[in-house]
Parts: sequence; structure tokens; C-alpha cells
Amino acid sequence: MLSSMQKRKSLQNFLTIKDNAMNILLLEDDTILAQTMVQILEAENYTVTLVENGEEVIDATYDEKFDLYLFDINVPLLNGMKTLKLLREADDTTPTFFITSLRDTNSIIEGFDCGCDDYIKKPFDLDELLARIKAILKRKNPVIKYNDIIFDLYENRVIQSDNEVSLGMVEKEIFSLLIKSINITVNKATFFECMNKPSDTALRAVISKLKKTLNLNISNTKGIGYKLEKL
Repeated sequence: MLSSMQKRKSLQNFLTIKDNAMNILLLEDDTILAQTMVQILEAENYTVTLVENGEEVIDATYDEKFDLYLFDINVPLLNGMKTLKLLREADDTTPTFFITSLRDTNSIIEGFDCGCDDYIKKPFDLDELLARIKAILKRKNPVIKYNDIIFDLYENRVIQSDNEVSLGMVEKEIFSLLIKSINITVNKATFFECMNKPSDTALRAVISKLKKTLNLNISNTKGIGYKLEKL
């Protein structure tokens, strides 16, 4: 059985920050297939959270925002279709793929009626799955604009005044957290997860460099965290 840490937390090693940190929630109770998919997706620089049943999906989505859901249908407690119906009823529009052994036409129709964006039959080709993931993430997650800055969410590129800005891995990850939460204070503990040697002093240094490099208006809530101010 998978440990609760494996099921509920990202399997990404934050000591080696990945450039393309798209966040995927994988619902799969087949341990071998799940671990294989996690390895493949992480090799493509996605962050993956793995859960085994629909109830864990609801818990995970309450705590965290995801860019894509990959759901098996026949899983314990709350199957994939019922899980997606609940999410859609709660106005969760996150792109969703069903990856399932159900191959009959009625199941496929029901899957799309639930609100899925794609339906992939097992066994499937991993290269095809990756191509579909890249296509939908690029379509669903284009850019965030802030003043004269464009942040390409898919390519994880920072462009200012039509020129790409070179940032270190830690700087880019912290900037990503800030620009995805404009006018919301990000807790310093969240920033620390992105740092090799986290400390208040090191975080202040990164924030200071971002402010100077990108001319950002970042405010500090003492003892809590930092916020990129709304324009």
C-alpha cells in the first residue's frame, strides 16, 4: 500500500526545483500503474499528487489548486465519475482526463456528460498521453499579465517589455508563487519549500532581488509572508 505521504503530498523533490511546475492530481488505485505514471510525469517536469480514491480527491482539491486532473473511474469509495460530478457542481473547471479500462460507448458518453475533457482507454500509449496533456495545459494555462510583465505559465518564462528575463530557479519559483496570488499574502513557509537552504534572511534577499530586477511592488506582512500588490 502507498503511504499517506505518497498519497497526499507531491512526489516532487523541492531540492531540485523543476522548470515546468504544472500541478497534476492523479487518481489511480493500481499501485504499479500509478507509480509508473508518476515517474513519467515527473520526468516531464510536472508536479504530481497521487491519491487512491475519490474522497481523497475532494480533500486534496480543498487544500490545493491543480492544473489538471487525471482520474481512473473504477476506484474505491467514490468513483471517478461521481467525483468529477461533485467537482463540477462546485464550479471546479479544472481540465480532466478519464483514464480507464471502461471501453463501451455508454461509459464514454457518461464520462463526457460528467464534464471530462478527454477520455483515454487503457492500455494507453504514454507518448500520446503526454502529448494530450501538453496540448490542454498550453490551451488552458496561457499567461498572466502584470504591468509590463508576461508570465508564461506553460513554458515558465518571464518576459518584461518584450525581453525574456533570466531568473535563477529559486527566484523564478518564488516569483511564480507571487504572481499566481496577486494581492494575496503568501505564507513564508510556502516560499521555504522552494529553497535549498530556507531562512528569513535568504527569503528577504530573493524578494529584494525580484523587486529590483522586475520593478515589483511586493509588501511584507511581518512574521507571515509577502504579497505582490494589485496594480
